[in-house]
Amino acid sequence: MHPDLTPPLGRILAEGKTKRIIEKKDDPSRVILLAKDDITAGDGAKHDIIPAKGRIATQTACNVFRLLQDCQIPVAFDTQGGPDWFVAPKCQMLPYEVVTRREAHGSFLKRAPHLAKGHLFPKLIVEYYLKTKDRRWQQHELTCDDPYMIWDAVAATISLFHPAKPFATQQPFLVLSEDEVFSQPAEAARFAEMSRLARHTFLVLEKAWQLQGRKLVDMKVEFGIDPAGQLLLADVIDNDSWRVLENGAYIDKQIYRDGGQLADVVKSYQLVERLTAQFKLPRQRVIVWAGSPNDNLAPLVEAVDKLSHGAIPSLTIACSVHKEPLRGLLELARLTQEVPDSVVLACIGMSNGAGPTLAAATSVPVITIPANHDTFPDDVWSSLRAPSQVPVMTVLNPANAVLAALGILALHNPHLYACLRSEIESRCTNVAVLE
Repeated sequence: MHPDLTPPLGRILAEGKTKRIIEKKDDPSRVILLAKDDITAGDGAKHDIIPAKGRIATQTACNVFRLLQDCQIPVAFDTQGGPDWFVAPKCQMLPYEVVTRREAHGSFLKRAPHLAKGHLFPKLIVEYYLKTKDRRWQQHELTCDDPYMIWDAVAATISLFHPAKPFATQQPFLVLSEDEVFSQPAEAARFAEMSRLARHTFLVLEKAWQLQGRKLVDMKVEFGIDPAGQLLLADVIDNDSWRVLENGAYIDKQIYRDGGQLADVVKSYQLVERLTAQFKLPRQRVIVWAGSPNDNLAPLVEAVDKLSHGAIPSLTIACSVHKEPLRGLLELARLTQEVPDSVVLACIGMSNGAGPTLAAATSVPVITIPANHDTFPDDVWSSLRAPSQVPVMTVLNPANAVLAALGILALHNPHLYACLRSEIESRCTNVAVLE
């Protein structure tokens, strides 16, 4: 970042409670998001000024967006230009708040009073709220702002519900046709992609917060369409956008909503700024080890790339630990010194003891795949009945071995965690929710 205290400001395109969206004077295809020092709650009923909040919010948002970019999530973010502003592509914003929930908090508890606070959802819940102002949508008067919405693709209608009343006792207070809500070509087709990106974004940040010893429980995002027609995660993600717990207590805007002291609010926002500055991807690698140059490791390498969605590089080495033990151990030491956060996949045929030998010589995890177990099933005991201080792991199925290796690396990698967890959640089911 190269701070510039005088952003090239053009005309104001939009202004909300906590930021201004301003056209970039020297490039109309870009906008400047200039944060304010305001903090509000209850649709603006509660309002205070916190000195330096704009700077803290901007730094937090930029920390988050840089991580999301590294995780290949399309975000409306170019660069941070100054303490309280950043540059982004100009987007046509879609009128939805997209909320992703891992636990039941906030308005969800009001709509589902049968659930306890903190009820865990193994499968992330994604909800849509129609963004409104002054309790109006076009010519319609509403009973509340930002109503909970359900889009029925078959009936081509959008039903609106009060977001803070028990869902089981409600009927929609207004039903709109798609034409009354959708303004972009093929907007209906974007809902699946918005849901996917919202989930993936949550999973990335869920792991990022876990690595900081905290817990992300829900989050709100918004989307826009850039001039090229690409769907982007837009607006901001800062401490007003989520609920994050530290030892069971909120460290986010919920402190302010609950009537906390402004001094405590400031401390929590400063803490979140410092913690999000630590959000980053680690340098990792899978070492695929063969006993001979004639062994075909291409399927394993391809599986690492496919299952990690390109997030983890792999390196192959062919060395018989039986025939060249000194070279093998020196290579192992060199490779793990280069990238300490590695996992070794030992796919070895006749050299059944190679995997255990490698495991005894390194502190990185070693997973051995007995390549000839179908032909020589007794050979698997060379890997299973290892002596003390030989922590080798044995997996017969190569694809499962790759998943096991990636699962180990995902413990410290938000990008990889999101990729693996997305697949798992596609098989999960929630119990005792609204649906």
